[in-house]
Amino acid sequence: MNLSPIVLFVYNRPWHTQKTIESLKKNNLACESLLFIYSDAPKDTEQNLNVANVRKYIKTINGFKNVTIIEREKNFGLANSIIDGVTKVIDKYGKIIVLEDDHLTSPNFLKFMNLALNYFEHEKKIWHASGWNYPIKTDGLNDIYIWQRMECWGWATWKDRWKNFEKNAGALVKEFSSKDIYKLNLDGTHDVWWQVIANNKGKINTWAIFWLITIYKNNGFCINPVHTCVKNIGMDGSGIHCNNNDIYSYQLSTKKTWNFNEVIKINEIAVQRIKQFHKDHKINFLKKVFKKLIRIFSNLINIK
Repeated sequence: MNLSPIVLFVYNRPWHTQKTIESLKKNNLACESLLFIYSDAPKDTEQNLNVANVRKYIKTINGFKNVTIIEREKNFGLANSIIDGVTKVIDKYGKIIVLEDDHLTSPNFLKFMNLALNYFEHEKKIWHASGWNYPIKTDGLNDIYIWQRMECWGWATWKDRWKNFEKNAGALVKEFSSKDIYKLNLDGTHDVWWQVIANNKGKINTWAIFWLITIYKNNGFCINPVHTCVKNIGMDGSGIHCNNNDIYSYQLSTKKTWNFNEVIKINEIAVQRIKQFHKDHKINFLKKVFKKLIRIFSNLINIK
């Protein structure tokens, strides 16, 4: 099998980084894979120790064909670091598997990602492969499903697709119609458009929404495994853009083989289940808010 290089982006979380590496090393293909680690520099003095501890740890990593460490001399920020790192590695190797420092992987994650990259390399309609999936019902689904939404918790792509990546929030705000936004937001069930607005106003600096929209604008498709090969362990409030929320987590897949022979069209069954997942989550969130307001109101009455 023609193996893809792995690129890992780390910053200031030693524990998460170690768990990510430990799980990745358990993959049978790890010892045959090139690993590139981009370590961002601290954005302020408060992060000096944590960044130093991460850098001390990554220098001890073995178990891969080769480990290349790139230590940023200045703080890039996650978005700029990923865009720069992915572009440089993919320009040289033609394809890439990308992880961040809070992605716990199954023992067959690398096998799944490499098989997907090799299988769909010449199927130009497929732009992106994800190793993660939502905790949805799997009956009626095959090993993978195809849709138009990019997921960035353990992902892969090819140079000829990535070269189209464009980050221009201002242009998107002018270009996208309300119909485009509604469709992008999974028919209003999951708002991702807010990220474009926030980027445009300078409130956040992210990358994934722009890769998602790049794929969307080019009528590209993405694949997901039905049984997830990745678990995000950063939903504990420690991440740059992650809140303390574990609703997306469930048991990692133990599958060793997959059938990639899927019709290249949107799998409506999977998409409807994902929409329902977001609807249910939104309802549960509103219930929690309502209960909290009731408690506050009751306490105010008792005080009076």
